[in-house]
Amino acid sequence: MSPRLFSCCIALMVLLGTGLSGCGSTGSGSGSTRVAPGFYRVQTGDTLYRIARAHNQSVANLKSWNQLSDNQIVVGQLLRVRADGASKQPVPVSSKPPASKPTASATPAPKVSLSLVWPHAGNLVGKYAPPRNKGIDIAGKEGDPVLVAADGKVVYAGDGIRAYGNMVIVRHAGDYLTTYAHNQVLLVAEGAQVRQGQPIARMGKSGTDTVKLHFELRFKGQPTNPLVQLPER
Repeated sequence: MSPRLFSCCIALMVLLGTGLSGCGSTGSGSGSTRVAPGFYRVQTGDTLYRIARAHNQSVANLKSWNQLSDNQIVVGQLLRVRADGASKQPVPVSSKPPASKPTASATPAPKVSLSLVWPHAGNLVGKYAPPRNKGIDIAGKEGDPVLVAADGKVVYAGDGIRAYGNMVIVRHAGDYLTTYAHNQVLLVAEGAQVRQGQPIARMGKSGTDTVKLHFELRFKGQPTNPLVQLPER
């Protein structure tokens, strides 16, 4: 698998929680969920220490690779358990567990507030209703600008998931991600730093049958209702 394809697969699986048939995968514990090599999906009762031991890594490595500020993990969270390009020697792991071992729970940590702006001024035509709709849908005209909802970094720009069409994913402070799908054309590339209100795409109907913007807000990888943090209008 080429580095580019691997990067796309990992980005989409981590950020959207979507299984991709085109990606190489290995089992991640109980259940049918498959993840890419070098990753592990958190199961009920897991601790960061236990996952580190199982993969012959240190807790410090797992926290660094997954940008964890503490040992808190949640069920369903996808963790990197191997370094990029990984043919490195395993890091010795202490046989003595740390004093504190928070266990995974089904409830994510409390959300940190994120100030958003509307990515488009069109009418709301699809409400947040998971699992059927993990975001909201906003009407508009083909070619209308799509604005980034908050400052952040573009971590994906492409069309790797057919149902989403041309899509941009932006990582924000506080473990938040926003997704902008069904675009006609993308105006930013992966790695770009973007500022709130900046045009990042042009509205279209890729991956769907009508012109609209599909907008998602995710916290620690889990979908959350964008209307809670978007200003009233």
